[in-house]
Amino acid sequence: MKTIVNAFIHCLKIERQLSPHTLSSYQRDLNQAIDYFVELNEKSGEKIESWQQITSHHYRAYVARQHRKNLSSKTIQRQLSSLRRLYEYLIKEQLTSNNPLKGVTAPKNGRKLPKAPDIEQLEQLLHGEGNEPLLVRDRAMFELFYSSGLRLSELTNIDSIDLKLSEHQIRVLGKGSKERELPIGKKAIEALKKWLKVRGELAKPDEQAVFVSRFGTRITQRGVQQRLQKMAIDQGLPIHLHPHMLRHAFASHLLESSGDLRAVQELLGHADISTTQIYTHLDFQHLAEVYDKAHPRARKKKTS
Repeated sequence: MKTIVNAFIHCLKIERQLSPHTLSSYQRDLNQAIDYFVELNEKSGEKIESWQQITSHHYRAYVARQHRKNLSSKTIQRQLSSLRRLYEYLIKEQLTSNNPLKGVTAPKNGRKLPKAPDIEQLEQLLHGEGNEPLLVRDRAMFELFYSSGLRLSELTNIDSIDLKLSEHQIRVLGKGSKERELPIGKKAIEALKKWLKVRGELAKPDEQAVFVSRFGTRITQRGVQQRLQKMAIDQGLPIHLHPHMLRHAFASHLLESSGDLRAVQELLGHADISTTQIYTHLDFQHLAEVYDKAHPRARKKKTS
């Protein structure tokens, strides 16, 4: 096995002219794998003496062992990449016809989310006063952001034709050009209606964007970021806010209230529910109509 590794490294050096550092990394990764299989032979009595004998099952066990050693996903992925290149070399040299690394992946690292603002902080943020068009626009933007869990690009791309206020809905174009219809909460509806009344004071006559800058054209993503930071400071919030935190807050608060992961997946526009699961450890259920009941800005206040 080491003889083949040495021939492979020599090939990389001559044909691809890789740097000594890169060659050393390949050598180290492959030698670690050899050490593992030597140890496996001793413990289990298996007689793995060539690269051709190793199966996908063996490599999945190897990945699990590396993970238990607390190696990062990035490190394990690099080790697998080195092994894949080795098998490509073996296939090229007609020493094997199979690459057992197909379908073997490193475990994903836990994705960390910035701490979402709590409901009280968002109430403080969105409780601003003032009737200047820019302030009215900002409240409408961020009420809608939090109400419907939008991505920043989705917010800035909204056109007037996408709003269906009478139906309490909005149409957005998400990743992969996938359209989805989203509910809009009561507070966001109110804020949007106020903004649309004064929008003409800023928007150019032919501008289709719902949210425009002080220059009358579609507001940029950077413009939204700056306005949110300013709004947070003006409202005395002790945290640094950026737009995606409002999407995190939407997902986290809705999940806390409903526990319906499938519904939140649909609302966020996630293709894979594992992406939605980063917000919670709750088990998911069927898609249900939880929005009006669960979202803190959509619920109607009880009359005494």
